[in-house]
Amino acid sequence: MKLAMLARNAGLYSHQRLVAAARARGHDIEVFDTLKCYMNIAAHRPEVKYKGRTLEGFDAVIPRIGASITFYGLAVVRQFEMMGVYPLNESVAIGRSRDKLRCLQLLSRKGIGLPVTAFAHVTNQPEDLIGMVGGTPVVIKLLEGTQGIGVMLAETPSSAKSIIEAFGGVEANILVQEFIKEAGGTDIRAIVIGGKVVASMQRIGAPGEFRSNLHRGGKASSIKITPEERSTAVRAAKILGLNVCGVDMLRSNHGPVVMEVNSTPGLEGIEKATGTDIAGMIIEFLEKNAEPGKTKTRGEG
Repeated sequence: MKLAMLARNAGLYSHQRLVAAARARGHDIEVFDTLKCYMNIAAHRPEVKYKGRTLEGFDAVIPRIGASITFYGLAVVRQFEMMGVYPLNESVAIGRSRDKLRCLQLLSRKGIGLPVTAFAHVTNQPEDLIGMVGGTPVVIKLLEGTQGIGVMLAETPSSAKSIIEAFGGVEANILVQEFIKEAGGTDIRAIVIGGKVVASMQRIGAPGEFRSNLHRGGKASSIKITPEERSTAVRAAKILGLNVCGVDMLRSNHGPVVMEVNSTPGLEGIEKATGTDIAGMIIEFLEKNAEPGKTKTRGEG
């Protein structure tokens, strides 16, 4: 196969692993800086160009789009879809996962377990917002935050009110969620590929840190998840339409609750914690599924 990967930094562990896995299986793969791609969107012959070169003849595209460039990255993926190139994850599905509010709404509608969540922009009733999720402690998140940035734990009504009012002052969209105390500062990430959980790890926050993100000093170890957790991860991926994703869950007293679905999961933590060749499995998925024009939405929707 001839593969294209959209990534700003080809030197990241995840990107190097995907390139190595593809080449080890006899495929050609090239990495293109997403923001340096430009497009001819004429309906009769859509094109993607890169440094003067027309990108054509690719069997599949692997989007590794950072959250900060979601809008432009999705436009590039849509263009490849319109050209009939098979995407590892479709633009519509990536867009659903990147919009945290839409993601939670879609999962909630299908009965996926979630922490009690409220959404607001600017509110003059912070007490009501806090009460909607059962009172403090609460977790307050910026809608656009990633890797634990813009996520705060408010342990008292006064601190929660202050944070909500501060975000209101800069007109930020926020999520206010119940704090799952019984999770003990740990969460689970399950990697789903092609409708199956292929690996799972438990992440434990650094001392004094309620966020378990590895980027924030968390530690990871392999874990055996329950059938209910496995089913939740698979269903979440299917609801969003993602072929490959990381599903982050907490163990609550009422079963697994989904915190986030990541359409571009990092591979370093999960591969090193579990010893699983996730990159190789992703390439194998493309081998079995990449066909011209097979994209469900063809960039529509």
